[in-house]
Amino acid sequence: MKGVLNLYKPKGITSSDAVVACRKILGTKAIGHMGTLDPAGEGVLLIGVGKATRLFEYYLKKDKEYEAEFCFGYATDTLDGDGAVCETTQTIPSKEDMISVLPEFVGKQMQIPPQYSAKSIGGVRAYKLARNGVVADLKACEVEIHNIELVRQTAENTYLMRIRCSAGTYIRSVCRDIAKRLNSCATMVSIKRTKCGRFSAENSVSFKELEKSKESALVSVETALEDLPNVTLSDEFYTPLCNGIKIKASREEKGCYALYCKNELFGIAENIDGNVKIKTYLRD
Repeated sequence: MKGVLNLYKPKGITSSDAVVACRKILGTKAIGHMGTLDPAGEGVLLIGVGKATRLFEYYLKKDKEYEAEFCFGYATDTLDGDGAVCETTQTIPSKEDMISVLPEFVGKQMQIPPQYSAKSIGGVRAYKLARNGVVADLKACEVEIHNIELVRQTAENTYLMRIRCSAGTYIRSVCRDIAKRLNSCATMVSIKRTKCGRFSAENSVSFKELEKSKESALVSVETALEDLPNVTLSDEFYTPLCNGIKIKASREEKGCYALYCKNELFGIAENIDGNVKIKTYLRD
C-alpha cells in the first residue's frame, strides 16, 4: 500500500489522533501526517502511506491556504479561542479599515511566532515554556503571504479571512499583527486549512468516506508529484538506478524533478555535481 491520503480532519482531535484512526482503518503501520493541523483546526491533513511517508519534507514546504475567523475586541495568551483572555479593547476596526490595511501584509515579511507554538527554544517547545509562565525569546522568521482577503463578516466584530501563504506562516500571528496595525487586539476563533499544495478541501475525504473506500481513497505518488517536472532516463540506466550506481546527468535540470525509468517512478531527484542524485527514493 502506497499513496497520499487527503484527509479532512475534523475539529477536536490532534493530527496524531487522525493518523492513529487512519492506521486502524487502512490496516497498515507505515503511515504518518505531513504537516500538523492544530486540534482546534479542521480541513486538509495530508497523510502518507507506505513509501509516501518519505514525502514529508516535500509537502511540509508547500504553500497553504486557510480560512480563519478573526474576532476583534479581545486577545488571548494563545492567540486563539482556547486561551485565557489577556487583553481587551473598545477599539473595533470597521470592514473598510480592515480592507485598507490588508495590502500591507502581502509579500515576504518577518513574523514572530506565537508564544504557544511548537518552536524549539533550547530544546524545549515554546508552548511548554508558556504553560510554565516563561516568556520565550522567539526570533522572527521570514514568511510570505501571497494573498489575503476579507471574505465576509460572520458575527459581531468577527471577520472571515482567506489567506494563501508559505509554509511556516502562523495565521494566529497574522491576526495579532493586523489587529496591532489597527490599534486594536484580536483573537483567531476558527481556522480551516483549505489547500496544501495541489490538494484541496473539496477533494478531501472524511473518516466515514475512508471507511467505505479504504485503499482506493489514496492518491498515487505519481499523481501527488504532478507539479514537479518529469525526467525520464533511457532503459539502459534502469539497472544502475536500481543498484545505486552514479549516473551522469545528460541535461541541465534546475531544482528537483520526478525521475522515471521504464515507466517506473524512482523518486525525487536533483542534479548535483553533474550527477543524478535521488533525494527521496520512492520505488517499491
